[in-house]
Amino acid sequence: MTSSLPVSFYKNNVFMLAERFFIQDESTTLKLHAHKYNFDIIFFSQIDPFIKAIASANDDDLFVVDLDVLHDLHAVKDKRNMFLQDLLKPLPDNRQYVYLETAKQGSRYLLQKMLLDTNCMAYAEKPFSSEDLVDNLFNLFAQRKRDDQGKILFHGTSVWLDESMLVEHNISLIRHDDYQTLHTQVKFSLPDVVVIDSESYKNAESIAEIIQKNIAADPSLEIVMLQTSNDNALSERGVKAGFDVVMMHQTNQITTAQLINRINKIRTNKNLISRDRATGLLNKVGYKKRAQERIYEADKAKTALAVVIFDIDKFKTINDTWGHHFGDVVIKRLSMYLGQFLEDKYLLSRFGGEEFVMLFWNADHDAVMRSLNDIREGFNQIEFEIAPGEIKRFSISGGVAFYPKHKTENALFLHADEALYRAKTGGRNQICE
Repeated sequence: MTSSLPVSFYKNNVFMLAERFFIQDESTTLKLHAHKYNFDIIFFSQIDPFIKAIASANDDDLFVVDLDVLHDLHAVKDKRNMFLQDLLKPLPDNRQYVYLETAKQGSRYLLQKMLLDTNCMAYAEKPFSSEDLVDNLFNLFAQRKRDDQGKILFHGTSVWLDESMLVEHNISLIRHDDYQTLHTQVKFSLPDVVVIDSESYKNAESIAEIIQKNIAADPSLEIVMLQTSNDNALSERGVKAGFDVVMMHQTNQITTAQLINRINKIRTNKNLISRDRATGLLNKVGYKKRAQERIYEADKAKTALAVVIFDIDKFKTINDTWGHHFGDVVIKRLSMYLGQFLEDKYLLSRFGGEEFVMLFWNADHDAVMRSLNDIREGFNQIEFEIAPGEIKRFSISGGVAFYPKHKTENALFLHADEALYRAKTGGRNQICE
C-alpha cells in the first residue's frame, strides 16, 4: 500500500555517497529507520551525480561521504591511488559533510585534521548498525535546529557580555538586578542559563539552591557563577551552594563565547528530548514548556491565544484495516499538512498517537474558527492510495479553547480536550469549542 504523496513527503534528506558492501546493501533498512524520523536517504554510487544533487539540495539537508568509495572510484578511473586530499577537492566547499571511515582511518590524527580542513561536520567509524547510523544522523539534524531563541538570565554588575555575539547566535540577554526575586524571574522567563557574577553571589549565597529546589524547575537549566578573581574558597562555596559551573571571567568575548557553546549544547539536548521522533514536531514535554512561554508573552503583550487539539477520525480502523505502517503515513502527512499553517509564534505538537496540538498567536476568535474549518476541509481533500487505483480520504476533528478566557496551559488543554470529545461524539469531522 502506498500513498499518493509528493516527493517532498519527508521534511529533510540525507544525500549519501556510499561504499556498497557497508551501506547500500542495507539501504531498505536504513530508509525504514530514517522515515520514522521524518527524513529520507538518497543513495549515490558515483561522485558526479552526488555533486550535482548537492547543488540543488536544501540548506537543512545532510551530506554523507564514505571515504572508501572515493578511493575505489578514483582507483578505477585513474588506474592509480590518489591522496585523500585530492579526492575530497571536487566536493563543493559551501557545504559541510559527514565522513564515514574505517577504524584504521580513524586512528590517524593527520587524516582527522584533514577532514576538519575539508568542511567536516562530523565523522563516524564503520562498521555500525543501520539503527545507530540513523540515530546519529537524526541527532545532527537536531543539533542544527535553531528555531527557538536561547536565553541568558543575568544577575550582576561587575561583568559584561558581548551582546552582538549573543544576537548573532539567536540568544537573548535578560538582566535582573534584584536577587530576592531572581528565582521568580526564572519561572517566568525560562532561561537556558542563569549567570550570577561572584560579587553578587556574596550577597545571595543561597540563590542557586533556591532556584534548583523549585519542583517545576527545568532539569536542563544551568546556573553559572562568573568569578572575577582567583578565590578557591569562594569557588568551593559556590559549588556547595548549588552552582553547576564556576567559570573564570577573562574577557567579555571569551566569556560570551563559552556561554554560547554551553547554550548550544543545552538546546541540542532539549531538541532531542522535546521532539517527536516520527514527525520532528514538538512532543508533549516540548509543547508544554513553549506554551507556558507563549502565555507569559501574551500576558505582557495583551494579546489572545487559541489552542486546538486535532484528532484523526477512526484512526484505529485505519490501523486495523490497512496496517500500522499506513497509519504512520497518515500521521506524517497530517503533521506536514498542519505545518503549512504555522506562523511566527505559533506552535505545533504531536502529543502521541493521532493527536496534534496547535497554538495560535494573536488569535481573533472568528478568524481562528474560519481557519480551523478551512484546515479541516483541506485535509478531507488529501488522497491516499491504499491499493493501486483505490483512493481513500480521511477526516479530522478538533476542539479549541481561547486565552485569556482560560488562563493557563493546563486549563486551555483541558477545555480543548472537552471540546474535542464533543466533536467526536457529535458526529466527527467538525470543530467544537
